[in-house]
Amino acid sequence: MSRERIVLVTGVASPWGSRVAEKLLTEAACKAACRVACSIIGLDAEPPAEEVPGLDFVRADIRNPLLVDLLKANEVDTVCHLAFAGTRRRSEAAFDLNVMGTAKLMSACAAAGVRKVVLKSSMAVYGARATNSAFLREDHGLRGSRRYGYVRDMVEVESFCSDFRRREPGVLLTILRFPSIVGPTVNTRMTRFLAEPWAPSLLGFDPMMQIIHEEDVVSALVHAVRHGLSGAYNVAADGVLPLSKIRGLAGKSPLPVFHKLVYWGVALPGGTSRFLDRCLPIEPDYIRYPWVGDLTRMREELAFEPYYTAEEALRELGQSLNPERRWSRMPRALPVQASQHDTSVQPPVGSDAGEGVPGGQ
Repeated sequence: MSRERIVLVTGVASPWGSRVAEKLLTEAACKAACRVACSIIGLDAEPPAEEVPGLDFVRADIRNPLLVDLLKANEVDTVCHLAFAGTRRRSEAAFDLNVMGTAKLMSACAAAGVRKVVLKSSMAVYGARATNSAFLREDHGLRGSRRYGYVRDMVEVESFCSDFRRREPGVLLTILRFPSIVGPTVNTRMTRFLAEPWAPSLLGFDPMMQIIHEEDVVSALVHAVRHGLSGAYNVAADGVLPLSKIRGLAGKSPLPVFHKLVYWGVALPGGTSRFLDRCLPIEPDYIRYPWVGDLTRMREELAFEPYYTAEEALRELGQSLNPERRWSRMPRALPVQASQHDTSVQPPVGSDAGEGVPGGQ
């Protein structure tokens, strides 16, 4: 009889963690693909808001020095790391969890003999710049904005992971970089941006952008857990769209704003800045300049294709934000039967940050 395969999901109390754990537990293809039984352990400092049937929950922080003992005792094969705090403002507490926590977790994985680690990241680590090429490959330099807390932390996390991969070649490390995430149940920077009656636009700028549906984020993470892959991969829906069309597909009208006023307002402390945080949850650079990832590795090496196109994901979001509006073309329905990207599990409402804190990608 084959040995049971143990997968540990960090941040399991977060929306992403709970959804990935649910999909790993319910997806029948897991056993067929791995040819072994799968057992899922969830790790978090707080218990999930709703019980996940079949999940072995351990209440602990990823920075706990006893984590290596837990990994060894349970003979954990794979770790899916989703314990991140997403904050717009730079925060020492978030930095300690995101960066220092990841460093301690990765060191524990190496010491415990964990075979594989999967990590959720963002294409925002490339940075949004006028000089960016049309499609950014995974080996592009990480020049993400240092002003935005979560992006700054993820650049630091990926820099550490690059060094870790050289020091610990025996650990397969898979990093999935996602663009703006949308969907009817998630609370992300892009969904908050499009939820306002007027979506700000910077005068003279209409960058090309990528989108991915929330269900495809979960499917991609589970796909990476189930396959022995190493390296960083851009993962996005088919279709690169100008920001003006993204607003239009979501049913939102533009609010033209002079870009220098926006940058000036963001830099102000106090009430004005908090008002802009609400009206413009996306840092100005990321709606001014392009940051589009090349998807060649996703298709050829990761062998993954998102179920939703960018237009379908945005039309579904638009319908959820504007239910009273008549839509000429409805988003296609999900398949009833489980497929390669099974989306039959209905996820809980949540944000896109690793720990469910508003302000992630």
